[in-house]
Amino acid sequence: MSVPTLTVTPSGAANAYARIQNGALDGAGDKGGFGDVMSRALQGVVSSGHEADAQAVRAISGEGNLTEVATAVTRAELALQTAISVRDKVVQAYQDVMRMPI
Repeated sequence: MSVPTLTVTPSGAANAYARIQNGALDGAGDKGGFGDVMSRALQGVVSSGHEADAQAVRAISGEGNLTEVATAVTRAELALQTAISVRDKVVQAYQDVMRMPI
């Protein structure tokens, strides 16, 4: 299981900007909004953790090998560190906005 990535092509970006300009995206019905992206990213983190657990169980039962376990655990650790880093940045941005003078 790999960390989910979001690829943006120039044509995709142009189409998104056109939809925004035309008022096609209203926030509530937008399937590619910030909340949806964060939800998918967190689901990827959870999935990588489950995969690491499954690899460890296979290795304990004698069906897997150590390399697969180490790779799965490293991917899960990297995904978790990335999620924590994003969370910290979001909290810092929120605090910065709250400190802004009105």
